[in-house]
Amino acid sequence: MFLTISTTGSPERPATDLGYLLHKHPGKTQAFSTSHGNAHVFYPEASVQRCTAALLLEVDPVALVRHGRGKGRGGAPDAALAQYVNDRPYAASSLLAVALGGVFRTALKGQCTARPELAEQARPLRIEVPVLPARGGAELVRRLFGPLGWDLVQAEAVPLDDQFPEWGDSRYVRLVLEGELRLADALRQLYVLLPVLDDAKHYWIAPDEVDKLLRAGDGWLAAHPEHGLITSRYLARHKRLTQDAIERLELVRLAEADGSEVEELDNAVDENRDTEERPVPLAVQRREAILAALRVAGAQRVLDLGCGQGQLLQALLKDPAYSEIVGMDVSVRALQIAARRLRLERMGERQSSRLKLLQGSLAYTDKRLAGYDAAVLSEVIEHLDPERLPALEYAVFGSARPRTVLVTTPNVEYNVRWETLPAGHVRHGDHRFEWTREEFRAWAGEVARRHGYGVRYVPVGDDDPEVGPPTQMAVFTQHDTDTTDTTGTTTDTPGTTTAAADADTPKEGEAA
Repeated sequence: MFLTISTTGSPERPATDLGYLLHKHPGKTQAFSTSHGNAHVFYPEASVQRCTAALLLEVDPVALVRHGRGKGRGGAPDAALAQYVNDRPYAASSLLAVALGGVFRTALKGQCTARPELAEQARPLRIEVPVLPARGGAELVRRLFGPLGWDLVQAEAVPLDDQFPEWGDSRYVRLVLEGELRLADALRQLYVLLPVLDDAKHYWIAPDEVDKLLRAGDGWLAAHPEHGLITSRYLARHKRLTQDAIERLELVRLAEADGSEVEELDNAVDENRDTEERPVPLAVQRREAILAALRVAGAQRVLDLGCGQGQLLQALLKDPAYSEIVGMDVSVRALQIAARRLRLERMGERQSSRLKLLQGSLAYTDKRLAGYDAAVLSEVIEHLDPERLPALEYAVFGSARPRTVLVTTPNVEYNVRWETLPAGHVRHGDHRFEWTREEFRAWAGEVARRHGYGVRYVPVGDDDPEVGPPTQMAVFTQHDTDTTDTTGTTTDTPGTTTAAADADTPKEGEAA
């Protein structure tokens, strides 16, 4: 498959500047390896007046089948009929878009190291794709490229066979685009619209494809009249991913109309305000209680153990007081969702240096967790079988030993206040147990005694006088110095409260 990019110039502004923009020397032929074959970049012509760069992708049909993982993957009917006999080596499909993104990655980002000013200049461009699959025909091609600033959008149908015109036209077109645009804008449009017109992606559609689409569509996709069709086809009609992308594009459109940043609109709701019409969710109250306890502890390096989808990590990152934040979860999928929530790929270097995401289990000791100021286990322990709690206890309190440990868990006594929760049922299908306040305090007191911590208890949510709060939190604080009597009981140094005493006698203002 083949694509050319041409530009014209003058002695003051030579056409060979295209080589700087593409980061490919006009005097060289270069080859690049891709997952489906080899890509070649060369210049059929390179002069002051006119310069043309060509991208040729040679598809390896065996590699295509291996990466396809089975018959018909990608939705192309020709691939479903015959894995080895199809148009992939000859037509500008989604595979060419992948090669385009890899070979011209820097140009796609709008960067030009040698001549930075060139990247921001619009140039006269002519782009030609001899054979382009177009499910929707030439009319769809014009609908997609027409609103994007091109002076000429020519989509000429390719006949099935020149010798037999009565057979009619194929589903392929010869595409020619002419106009004065920034090269980065033109490449981003091609990166998105080639697979959209092909309508048969030949690689796995993962959630990060939404981020790729929004990055490449920055500045043009949100306002495009066909943005719904483009989004759906680009994401292979994956309903959940398409809905996510449409919602994010709507935020971009609203932000542009309002002259504000997307983040300002996305965070416009103040979660800290409690109104009669919309009370603060328990999850938000829980995060606020955790953040308050971390501030009291003066923690700077924090572990979020069982971080799930990253809601607490997101709140921690907003506060510069936390110099190092680590999220750990046993679920790889949860970590992927957390990375998307935190926009890890777009995060600046300074911000990303504060954050780590680790895959691991609290059933085992982990040297990576040692030496931190605080650890948070928010709604974690109830997801473990009770016989596995001693392993978690040792991994956190015996091995990692942060100065402060926060543990939150549901208070089963409060369940009678949930009108929608049937009697005798736990709040979540994966909960292995839910404790009363007495049971939680007994467990926490023993953990504190065995490992040299003091412990206090904080109610989270409305503290019902009869059944207590919906969530109970234990704040473990490591003793500065410990003394152990002959019976093995740990006692606190002056000025601290023993775990045993605290388990039996609540402090002033805490739940009984």
